[in-house]
Amino acid sequence: MSRNIEIEFKNIVTEAEFQLLLKAFHISKEMFFSQTNHYFDTKDFALKKLNAALRIRSLPEKYEITLKKPLEDGLLEINDYITEAEAKAFINDALLPNGEVKDEIQKMNIPIDKFILFGTLRTDRSEVEYEKGLLVFDHSFYLGKEDFEIEYETQNREKGEKIFYHLLKKFNIEIRNADNKISRLYHAL
Repeated sequence: MSRNIEIEFKNIVTEAEFQLLLKAFHISKEMFFSQTNHYFDTKDFALKKLNAALRIRSLPEKYEITLKKPLEDGLLEINDYITEAEAKAFINDALLPNGEVKDEIQKMNIPIDKFILFGTLRTDRSEVEYEKGLLVFDHSFYLGKEDFEIEYETQNREKGEKIFYHLLKKFNIEIRNADNKISRLYHAL
């Protein structure tokens, strides 16, 4: 279980720009791992209305359930590690596992038995340390679509923003809006 404030900057990139960045940062195919995100909400999108999101992330050999809620300077991210059986019970039968995520959803007055799986997105990801932050390279697949994105995760919004936009400028990459993955999935639905 963990709570942290997520401050990140994102940009959609073309496949050619993605390949250029991989080459510049010496990232090989073997440095990628796959993760699958299963996104949940109620039929009337109670979480979306609050700009919040709920997912189960399947990683090699572990599962986590995450609730993201907006804060003034980023997102509050609440994570609980869960078992494969708990993940499957929520995906298949809407049985929300016990933990801090469930407790927080109850505080939000959202009925815990009303969640449905509304989409799945797989991401091939590689990460490298960069300028005291984390530079993330994501190739995502969902509903017959795919996209490429880079993210920069940092502890300081002001410094992180300068570092990220300097990186884009250095590689002559156009600034493009990158909705978060759940929003891109919503739009594709």
